[in-house]
Amino acid sequence: MAEGFLMEVCVDSVESAINAERGGAGRLELCSSLLEGGITPSIGLLQVVKQYVRIPVYTMIRPRGGDFLYSDREVEVMRKDIELVRSHGADGLVLGALTEDGRVDAELCMELLAVSRPLPVTFHRAFDMVHDPMVTLETLVSLGFERVLTSGCDCSALEGLPLIKRLVEQAKGRITIMPGGGITERNLQRILESSGVLEFHCSARSSKDSAMKFRNSCVNMGASLTAPEYGLKVADVSKVRSLNAIAKNTL
Repeated sequence: MAEGFLMEVCVDSVESAINAERGGAGRLELCSSLLEGGITPSIGLLQVVKQYVRIPVYTMIRPRGGDFLYSDREVEVMRKDIELVRSHGADGLVLGALTEDGRVDAELCMELLAVSRPLPVTFHRAFDMVHDPMVTLETLVSLGFERVLTSGCDCSALEGLPLIKRLVEQAKGRITIMPGGGITERNLQRILESSGVLEFHCSARSSKDSAMKFRNSCVNMGASLTAPEYGLKVADVSKVRSLNAIAKNTL
Protein backbone atom coordinates (compact mmCIF):
# COMPACT_ATOMS: atom_id res chain seq x y z
CA MET A 1 0.00 0.00 0.00
CA ALA A 2 1.35 3.39 -1.00
CA GLU A 3 1.51 5.86 1.88
CA GLY A 4 -1.64 7.96 1.70
CA PHE A 5 -3.24 5.91 -1.10
CA LEU A 6 -4.72 2.43 -1.15
CA MET A 7 -4.47 0.44 -4.36
CA GLU A 8 -7.15 -2.19 -5.01
CA VAL A 9 -6.37 -4.70 -7.76
CA CYS A 10 -9.12 -6.72 -9.43
CA VAL A 11 -8.06 -10.32 -9.98
CA ASP A 12 -9.63 -13.49 -11.34
CA SER A 13 -6.94 -16.07 -10.57
CA VAL A 14 -4.70 -17.20 -7.73
CA GLU A 15 -1.62 -16.15 -9.71
CA SER A 16 -2.97 -12.64 -10.17
CA ALA A 17 -3.86 -12.41 -6.47
CA ILE A 18 -0.34 -13.39 -5.41
CA ASN A 19 1.24 -11.02 -7.94
CA ALA A 20 -0.96 -8.13 -6.82
CA GLU A 21 0.03 -8.59 -3.18
CA ARG A 22 3.71 -8.94 -4.09
CA GLY A 23 3.51 -5.71 -6.06
CA GLY A 24 2.07 -3.75 -3.14
CA ALA A 25 -1.71 -3.88 -3.52
CA GLY A 26 -3.58 -3.03 -0.34
CA ARG A 27 -6.75 -4.93 -1.20
CA LEU A 28 -8.07 -7.36 -3.81
CA GLU A 29 -11.37 -7.43 -5.64
CA LEU A 30 -11.83 -11.13 -6.43
CA CYS A 31 -14.04 -12.17 -9.30
CA SER A 32 -14.26 -14.49 -12.26
CA SER A 33 -14.36 -13.48 -15.94
CA LEU A 34 -12.85 -10.01 -15.96
CA LEU A 35 -13.63 -10.09 -19.70
CA GLU A 36 -17.28 -9.59 -18.67
CA GLY A 37 -16.42 -6.95 -16.10
CA GLY A 38 -16.26 -9.53 -13.32
CA ILE A 39 -18.79 -12.02 -11.98
CA THR A 40 -19.03 -14.03 -8.75
CA PRO A 41 -15.95 -16.24 -8.27
CA SER A 42 -16.11 -19.87 -7.23
CA ILE A 43 -15.79 -20.79 -3.57
CA GLY A 44 -12.74 -22.83 -4.52
CA LEU A 45 -11.03 -19.75 -5.96
CA LEU A 46 -11.85 -17.71 -2.86
CA GLN A 47 -10.56 -20.38 -0.50
CA VAL A 48 -7.27 -20.89 -2.32
CA VAL A 49 -6.66 -17.14 -2.72
CA LYS A 50 -7.22 -16.71 1.02
CA GLN A 51 -4.60 -19.39 1.66
CA TYR A 52 -1.96 -17.46 -0.28
CA VAL A 53 -2.57 -13.77 0.46
CA ARG A 54 -2.81 -11.72 3.66
CA ILE A 55 -4.38 -8.51 2.31
CA PRO A 56 -8.19 -8.11 2.42
CA VAL A 57 -10.16 -9.91 -0.29
CA TYR A 58 -13.43 -8.29 -1.37
CA THR A 59 -15.55 -10.74 -3.35
CA MET A 60 -17.71 -9.79 -6.32
CA ILE A 61 -21.40 -10.70 -6.09
CA ARG A 62 -22.70 -10.59 -9.66
CA PRO A 63 -24.56 -13.61 -11.04
CA ARG A 64 -23.93 -12.82 -14.72
CA GLY A 65 -22.48 -10.29 -17.13
CA GLY A 66 -24.62 -7.64 -18.79
CA ASP A 67 -26.92 -5.17 -17.08
CA PHE A 68 -27.67 -4.79 -13.37
CA LEU A 69 -31.43 -5.39 -13.46
CA TYR A 70 -31.92 -8.75 -11.78
CA SER A 71 -34.77 -11.27 -11.78
CA ASP A 72 -36.13 -12.83 -8.59
CA ARG A 73 -34.20 -16.04 -9.27
CA GLU A 74 -30.97 -14.12 -9.87
CA VAL A 75 -31.53 -12.38 -6.54
CA GLU A 76 -31.86 -15.81 -4.90
CA VAL A 77 -28.46 -16.70 -6.34
CA MET A 78 -26.95 -13.44 -5.06
CA ARG A 79 -28.28 -14.05 -1.55
CA LYS A 80 -26.91 -17.57 -1.49
CA ASP A 81 -23.54 -16.44 -2.89
CA ILE A 82 -23.26 -13.79 -0.16
CA GLU A 83 -23.91 -16.40 2.52
CA LEU A 84 -21.33 -18.76 0.99
CA VAL A 85 -18.50 -16.25 0.52
CA ARG A 86 -19.08 -14.86 4.01
CA SER A 87 -18.70 -18.33 5.49
CA HIS A 88 -15.56 -19.00 3.42
CA GLY A 89 -13.48 -16.02 4.45
CA ALA A 90 -14.39 -13.03 2.28
CA ASP A 91 -13.27 -9.80 3.96
CA GLY A 92 -15.80 -7.65 2.12
CA LEU A 93 -18.25 -7.72 -0.77
CA VAL A 94 -18.73 -5.85 -4.04
CA LEU A 95 -22.26 -5.62 -5.43
CA GLY A 96 -24.93 -3.39 -6.93
CA ALA A 97 -28.37 -3.45 -8.50
CA LEU A 98 -30.43 -0.99 -10.55
CA THR A 99 -34.06 -0.46 -11.45
CA GLU A 100 -35.21 -0.44 -15.05
CA ASP A 101 -35.15 3.38 -15.12
CA GLY A 102 -31.48 3.63 -14.14
CA ARG A 103 -31.76 4.24 -10.41
CA VAL A 104 -30.33 2.26 -7.52
CA ASP A 105 -32.64 -0.56 -6.52
CA ALA A 106 -32.64 0.62 -2.92
CA GLU A 107 -34.99 -2.08 -1.68
CA LEU A 108 -32.89 -4.90 -3.12
CA CYS A 109 -29.60 -3.31 -2.04
CA MET A 110 -30.93 -2.91 1.50
CA GLU A 111 -31.85 -6.60 1.51
CA LEU A 112 -28.42 -7.66 0.20
CA LEU A 113 -26.61 -5.40 2.67
CA ALA A 114 -28.56 -7.02 5.51
CA VAL A 115 -27.42 -10.47 4.36
CA SER A 116 -23.85 -9.15 4.03
CA ARG A 117 -23.49 -7.84 7.59
CA PRO A 118 -21.08 -7.36 9.26
CA LEU A 119 -18.88 -7.29 6.15
CA PRO A 120 -18.16 -3.92 4.47
CA VAL A 121 -19.65 -3.53 0.98
CA THR A 122 -18.54 -1.63 -2.12
CA PHE A 123 -21.12 -0.54 -4.71
CA HIS A 124 -19.56 -1.52 -8.03
CA ARG A 125 -19.59 0.13 -11.46
CA ALA A 126 -23.33 -0.29 -11.83
CA PHE A 127 -22.96 3.28 -10.57
CA ASP A 128 -21.66 4.27 -14.01
CA MET A 129 -24.98 3.23 -15.56
CA VAL A 130 -27.26 5.38 -13.39
CA HIS A 131 -29.53 8.20 -14.50
CA ASP A 132 -28.33 10.77 -11.95
CA PRO A 133 -24.98 10.07 -10.23
CA MET A 134 -25.23 12.85 -7.68
CA VAL A 135 -28.63 11.68 -6.43
CA THR A 136 -27.39 8.09 -6.54
CA LEU A 137 -24.44 8.96 -4.31
CA GLU A 138 -26.80 10.19 -1.59
CA THR A 139 -28.80 6.98 -1.86
CA LEU A 140 -25.65 4.88 -1.42
CA VAL A 141 -24.63 6.93 1.64
CA SER A 142 -28.05 6.46 3.23
CA LEU A 143 -28.00 2.71 2.52
CA GLY A 144 -24.63 2.32 4.24
CA PHE A 145 -22.23 1.33 1.47
CA GLU A 146 -18.57 1.75 2.41
CA ARG A 147 -17.42 2.93 -1.01
CA VAL A 148 -18.39 3.31 -4.64
CA LEU A 149 -16.26 2.21 -7.57
CA THR A 150 -16.67 4.48 -10.58
CA SER A 151 -15.14 5.64 -13.83
CA GLY A 152 -17.07 8.88 -13.46
CA CYS A 153 -19.85 7.52 -15.69
CA ASP A 154 -17.50 7.64 -18.66
CA CYS A 155 -15.52 5.06 -20.61
CA SER A 156 -12.47 5.52 -18.35
CA ALA A 157 -11.60 7.15 -15.04
CA LEU A 158 -9.44 9.69 -16.85
CA GLU A 159 -12.31 10.84 -19.03
CA GLY A 160 -14.68 10.76 -16.07
CA LEU A 161 -12.31 12.79 -13.89
CA PRO A 162 -14.50 15.94 -13.66
CA LEU A 163 -17.41 13.92 -12.25
CA ILE A 164 -15.15 11.92 -9.93
CA LYS A 165 -13.89 15.18 -8.46
CA ARG A 166 -17.48 16.40 -7.94
CA LEU A 167 -18.40 13.12 -6.26
CA VAL A 168 -15.45 13.41 -3.84
CA GLU A 169 -16.53 16.94 -2.96
CA GLN A 170 -20.14 15.90 -2.42
CA ALA A 171 -19.21 12.78 -0.43
CA LYS A 172 -17.34 14.81 2.22
CA GLY A 173 -15.87 11.62 3.66
CA ARG A 174 -19.24 9.94 4.23
CA ILE A 175 -18.45 7.32 1.59
CA THR A 176 -15.19 6.52 -0.20
CA ILE A 177 -15.00 7.37 -3.90
CA MET A 178 -12.69 4.92 -5.66
CA PRO A 179 -11.87 5.63 -9.33
CA GLY A 180 -11.44 2.65 -11.62
CA GLY A 181 -11.54 1.93 -15.31
CA GLY A 182 -8.53 2.21 -17.59
CA ILE A 183 -6.10 3.33 -14.88
CA THR A 184 -2.48 2.85 -15.99
CA GLU A 185 1.00 4.15 -15.23
CA ARG A 186 0.39 6.88 -17.81
CA ASN A 187 -2.65 8.46 -16.17
CA LEU A 188 -2.61 7.52 -12.47
CA GLN A 189 -0.75 10.58 -11.23
CA ARG A 190 -3.12 12.95 -12.99
CA ILE A 191 -6.17 11.10 -11.63
CA LEU A 192 -4.86 11.14 -8.05
CA GLU A 193 -3.74 14.77 -8.13
CA SER A 194 -6.92 16.08 -9.76
CA SER A 195 -9.60 14.10 -7.96
CA GLY A 196 -8.78 14.18 -4.25
CA VAL A 197 -9.35 10.43 -3.87
CA LEU A 198 -7.46 8.24 -1.39
CA GLU A 199 -8.02 4.88 -3.12
CA PHE A 200 -7.87 3.63 -6.70
CA HIS A 201 -8.77 0.45 -8.55
CA CYS A 202 -6.90 -1.21 -11.41
CA SER A 203 -6.16 -4.59 -12.99
CA ALA A 204 -2.46 -3.98 -13.86
CA ARG A 205 -2.50 -6.98 -16.19
CA SER A 206 -0.19 -8.23 -18.89
CA SER A 207 -0.69 -10.93 -21.50
CA LYS A 208 0.80 -14.33 -20.88
CA ASP A 209 1.03 -17.07 -23.47
CA SER A 210 -0.47 -20.47 -22.70
CA ALA A 211 1.91 -23.32 -21.85
CA MET A 212 -0.02 -25.62 -24.21
CA LYS A 213 2.19 -27.15 -26.90
CA PHE A 214 -0.57 -28.87 -28.87
CA ARG A 215 -3.12 -26.32 -30.06
CA ASN A 216 -6.30 -26.95 -32.02
CA SER A 217 -6.86 -23.67 -33.87
CA CYS A 218 -10.24 -24.87 -35.22
CA VAL A 219 -11.99 -24.88 -31.84
CA ASN A 220 -12.95 -22.01 -29.53
CA MET A 221 -14.42 -22.71 -26.08
CA GLY A 222 -16.56 -19.56 -26.02
CA ALA A 223 -18.46 -17.22 -28.30
CA SER A 224 -16.73 -15.51 -31.20
CA LEU A 225 -15.89 -12.41 -29.14
CA THR A 226 -13.81 -13.95 -26.36
CA ALA A 227 -10.28 -13.87 -25.06
CA PRO A 228 -7.79 -15.82 -27.18
CA GLU A 229 -7.94 -19.54 -26.40
CA TYR A 230 -4.18 -19.75 -25.80
CA GLY A 231 -3.62 -16.38 -24.15
CA LEU A 232 -3.98 -15.44 -20.49
CA LYS A 233 -4.23 -12.10 -18.71
CA VAL A 234 -2.63 -11.95 -15.26
CA ALA A 235 -1.78 -9.19 -12.81
CA ASP A 236 1.79 -8.11 -13.48
CA VAL A 237 3.99 -7.63 -10.39
CA SER A 238 6.07 -4.96 -12.12
CA LYS A 239 2.98 -3.02 -13.20
CA VAL A 240 1.52 -3.16 -9.70
CA ARG A 241 4.84 -1.97 -8.25
CA SER A 242 5.03 0.82 -10.80
CA LEU A 243 1.51 2.03 -9.98
CA ASN A 244 2.29 1.80 -6.28
CA ALA A 245 5.47 3.88 -6.77
CA ILE A 246 3.52 6.54 -8.69
CA ALA A 247 0.97 6.73 -5.88
CA LYS A 248 3.72 7.05 -3.26
CA ASN A 249 5.27 9.94 -5.17
CA THR A 250 1.96 11.75 -5.62
CA LEU A 251 1.29 14.34 -2.97
